[in-house]
Amino acid sequence: MRQALFGAFANLFKPELGSKSSGGLSVMRLKIELLSGLTVALALVPEAVAFAFVAGVHPLVGLYAAFIVGLITAVFGGRPGMISGATGALAVVMVALVAEHGVEYLFATVVLMGILQLVAGIMQWGRFIRLVPHPVMLGFVNGLAIVIFLAQLSQFKVPGTVEVSGHGTSGGEWLTGTPLATMLALVGVTMAIIYFLPKVSKVIPAPLAGIGIVALIVIFFGLDVPRVGDMASIKGGFPIFHVPMVELSWETFEIIFPYAVVLAAIGLIESLLTLNLVGEMTNKRGGASQECLAQGTANVVTGFFGGMGGCAMIGQSMINVKSGGRTRIAGISAAVFLLLFILVGSSIIEQIPLAALVGVMFMVVIGTFAWNSLKILRVVPKTDAFVTILVTVVTVWYDLAVAVVVGVIVSALAYAWNNARRIHAHVDLDGDSKTYKIQGPLFFGSTDGFVELFDVENDPKIVILDFDASRVVDQSALQAIEVVAAKYESAGKLLRLKHLSRDCHTLLIKAGHLMVDSDDDPDYALAVNYSVRTGILDGGH
Repeated sequence: MRQALFGAFANLFKPELGSKSSGGLSVMRLKIELLSGLTVALALVPEAVAFAFVAGVHPLVGLYAAFIVGLITAVFGGRPGMISGATGALAVVMVALVAEHGVEYLFATVVLMGILQLVAGIMQWGRFIRLVPHPVMLGFVNGLAIVIFLAQLSQFKVPGTVEVSGHGTSGGEWLTGTPLATMLALVGVTMAIIYFLPKVSKVIPAPLAGIGIVALIVIFFGLDVPRVGDMASIKGGFPIFHVPMVELSWETFEIIFPYAVVLAAIGLIESLLTLNLVGEMTNKRGGASQECLAQGTANVVTGFFGGMGGCAMIGQSMINVKSGGRTRIAGISAAVFLLLFILVGSSIIEQIPLAALVGVMFMVVIGTFAWNSLKILRVVPKTDAFVTILVTVVTVWYDLAVAVVVGVIVSALAYAWNNARRIHAHVDLDGDSKTYKIQGPLFFGSTDGFVELFDVENDPKIVILDFDASRVVDQSALQAIEVVAAKYESAGKLLRLKHLSRDCHTLLIKAGHLMVDSDDDPDYALAVNYSVRTGILDGGH
């Protein structure tokens, strides 16, 4: 933890690679980081308010979470450039808790959620994100892009009738006629500015320019379109320290623990996948355990300051990266700007047309969705294509964490099945002996095929199992070898094992299946003879 803290402060003012500045950030880099942070802060406001509505809490609860979680993870997180805050993936889990037990139980749950994430960081469980296959990552990105798109559709409803859900919209009356046409036109103008401005100038981040220009158009012409203030007032004060007003009892723990586990898992999975995605865009690696610690600390703090908790936000992270944000300054400034909006700038921010923010998020969707995946689905293995589609669908219709877990399980089962079919043997006859040169891994999925390779009844008196091109992986593999050995023993024949690798040899010894004196065995491999009659494994060459 101490190393993570020092690392965060050391990198806080680290200049961008390739900068000509010899000390600290250049003026140009600082300007880019601050403007990128401002752009992100503007995009955070409607998201935080909407997700607070989803969870059934006051808008300030979502805004405070976006500020606190965003600030702490920006300073101590594992990937500069990532943005965290209140998210829909967490909000849809919170709504049942708030409806049944009230907002105080939510705050207590967020604290416990943060503690669980801290444990994950201390235990370095974040590194298990490496086990997520690329097809699952593609499905995650595509599914989340669709979720972001569906969430923006709520802005095309009449103000005051909007009901937002974590995966789209429900209820409310859709805009029609002139209001709808005006809304669509402003969204189109915003998207056009974001697309064409970088081709002319990169002085100001294109998303910020799009928001500013469209806001000026709406205000100058007095257009009657939905604005941020139509969702809710964002005016408030500083977050105040507040101990959750819940009874400290086992009954309370039983209520909040299941929610805390689910929230912690969803938060870490979304954060770590976003960390990988941002890492690919910025050519950075590592930081998974540090991100777990940062997320945990942020959620513990926000639970004590009246926030609904949060995790990494892929949409806002993409806005930051595309706007040029590369250091921690961007994330910190986004959190600070958000707090200033709440304290002194609410009257101005509430005048921003939602169409401008929708246009920004639509461009995020276009940039986030892995369009090349639509082409490669026809050429990659069918299993990988199926996993990509499956994860995308489950992410949209159910839940991100469930989608990733399902994708990993299906990928693992497919891998096991493919490897199970690889087990075979090349057979060599040499006088009174017969050698089975085993090919492919021997594990739980291939044991049946392994046992069926042998013709015990017709084999000669001496049978050799050569594992030079195979690996003994698990307990099931050891048991399969014992089954084959027992068959040859019953037939009165001698079985020899050759070329077991050092780790396989150690595995056999630990399992207690075989006795061995291996002092003379080479480090790189092992050749042994196993007599089923004596049960003794002797070292060989």
